[in-house]
Amino acid sequence: MDIDNLIRMANRIADFFKAMPNREQALHDAVEHIHRFWEPRMRKEMQTHLETNQGLGLDPFLIEAFAKYPIC
Repeated sequence: MDIDNLIRMANRIADFFKAMPNREQALHDAVEHIHRFWEPRMRKEMQTHLETNQGLGLDPFLIEAFAKYPIC
C-alpha cells in the first residue's frame, strides 16, 4: 500500500477524532479506530514510516496518539 495514501487516510481520521472535547479519549479512540479497521500490513507500514521518517506528513495529533498508544 502507498504510504502517501495511508497518511491521507490517517489524517482524515485525525480530523474526525481531534474535534472531540476530551483530548486523551480522542487520542485513544483514533488509534483504536486504526486498530479496528486497518489491516495489520497497513499498521506495520505506518509504524515503519513513523520509525524511519518521524511521521513526516502526519497530523501532529496522530504522532502524539501513536506515541501514547502504539499502532502495532
